[in-house]
Amino acid sequence: MKKTDVLILLFFISVIISSCKEKPITFNYDETIIEDAEAQYALLSHSVYSGFKSKNFIPRTIKDIGGISYVNIYDWTSGFYAGSLWYLNFLTENPKWEQLALKYTKRLDSIQYWIGNHDIGFMIECSYGNALKKLPSKAFDSVIVQSAKSLSTRFRPNAGIIQSWNASQKWNCPVIIDNMMNLELLFHATKISGDSTYYNLAVSHADKTLENHFRVDNSSYHVLNYDINNGNVLIKNTHQGLADDSAWSRGQSWGLYGFTVCYRETKDKRYLEQALKIAEFIKTHPNLPKDNIPYWDYNAPNQSDTPRDASAAAIAASALYELSGFLKSQGNEYKTFADEIMFNLCSPSYFADNGTNAGFLLKHSVGSLPHGVEVDVPLNYADYYFLEALYRLKQLNE
Repeated sequence: MKKTDVLILLFFISVIISSCKEKPITFNYDETIIEDAEAQYALLSHSVYSGFKSKNFIPRTIKDIGGISYVNIYDWTSGFYAGSLWYLNFLTENPKWEQLALKYTKRLDSIQYWIGNHDIGFMIECSYGNALKKLPSKAFDSVIVQSAKSLSTRFRPNAGIIQSWNASQKWNCPVIIDNMMNLELLFHATKISGDSTYYNLAVSHADKTLENHFRVDNSSYHVLNYDINNGNVLIKNTHQGLADDSAWSRGQSWGLYGFTVCYRETKDKRYLEQALKIAEFIKTHPNLPKDNIPYWDYNAPNQSDTPRDASAAAIAASALYELSGFLKSQGNEYKTFADEIMFNLCSPSYFADNGTNAGFLLKHSVGSLPHGVEVDVPLNYADYYFLEALYRLKQLNE
């Protein structure tokens, strides 16, 4: 064979090979997924509303013995159900969901005075924060500001951080990566009140997290124990991950989401850079399954029976859509990654068939595997961030 013939043959082989490579998924959901979500939440709300007057009336997950597991307003997940109802309303403009969301939001009114832990940000921003997107209200503004005041009581000035949990035999002043999610409440309160105190507390906490929480590979520890007198970090370990030095999957998503919010609110490029580093860690991790739905911990065994965490995937997808909007050409890379996650979350492997899963949308999430709690079950926060991701994609497309 002549040299020219060989070159021509190699050229055609290269064309064939390149055409066989998988093309990036562009996820443009149709109305079917929204209709299915409405059908599921109609089922869930019917089951829930019958117990609306009881102490535990907010659906969190499914019990091991079957049936819905309900929590009261002081559970850290109490705001997610109302938030999911708000996003259903935003996606459909169906007043039914607005009315129901408003009822469950108002039931959380007394949370604004809660100082028991850091989770008030989850509780209030997901409920009242979303309510304000639709229904401007001075009364709701007041709830946001009072909630920020309550969260501020947990700020430890010598350490520059917001204490997550109360002191225990194990920790003096524990700060978890999840706490990045509560900073949005503080930023929101400054916008409403004009008081920069809340903004400054949020920035201080973000800076200390940036300084202390991350490893060289840009994964984060779960729990840091601080000395509140001098600000030194006493120990770095985990509570819900595989090991102290492992990358707990939902924790990585919390960090990605939190630093994306911090960049949105401050335009400090350090926060954008950290969000991009976390996104890259997730996106390129060698133990990330092909469908981009992570195992419950990135260092967990790569085995067929290792539980996945759909909640970690949904949180990451929602954050990635927002992150992509802050970037130019590079943004398409992260939007594509989010599209691939959402495409798979919408598949039968993760999205429940109508009439199943007690009305929750997503299957296969993990609460805390080391404690044997909520393993391979639906979780209300997985649904919340899934619906938020759909809404953010809708906004990007528009």
